[in-house]
Amino acid sequence: MAESSRITGRDEVRADARRNRERLLVAARAVFAERGIDAPMATVARRAEVGVATLYRHFPTRDALVRGAYAQQMETCAQALTDALAAPDPWQGFQRMVETVCALQREERGFPAAFVAAFPETASEHAQSRQQAERDFTTLVRRAQAAGALRADFHPSDLAVFLLAHCGLVTALPDDGAASRRLVAYLLQSFRADTATAPLPPPATLTLRSLPIASPPRW
Repeated sequence: MAESSRITGRDEVRADARRNRERLLVAARAVFAERGIDAPMATVARRAEVGVATLYRHFPTRDALVRGAYAQQMETCAQALTDALAAPDPWQGFQRMVETVCALQREERGFPAAFVAAFPETASEHAQSRQQAERDFTTLVRRAQAAGALRADFHPSDLAVFLLAHCGLVTALPDDGAASRRLVAYLLQSFRADTATAPLPPPATLTLRSLPIASPPRW
């Protein structure tokens, strides 16, 4: 009977820990949407109605909390790129990947900054993930260009420009999904080889890591 009580007690502790973790993740997404991913960790703890010590037991660093809060979105982005590379039609793959990332930007106000913060230069395993993603995207771009669908002067860094423009729109108009979808459609059409009427200026010196996405306004 005593052993059974101990097992039941451990199960209750684990269940309580799972509930606290989930509350922290929900609170983090809400706080990051309102105040940006640099919001105080204590604010997240208060929103989740747990102590700061509990927060740090689950997420010892801000990076860990950001990654935990947007793990599903990051996984969706990674899968979108994988699916795009596997698509028989490179343009369709490219288009669906861009639309997926922009939909995530639109649906989760804190995600644009988290998307950039997910690739810190100081963590070698994260830097490797970022570099692989950049290589894979460059491969996708080259395939779409070779198929004659993507304009020849499109540069992989143009994705950073695209996401910065879209981020500005969804930050200013977070509830206007129609404006977001229309901007995405406009930009995708401008990338098509059959719409190119004049060469573009030289590409920007932006990468996903250097993309200066601002936090949402602090009210």
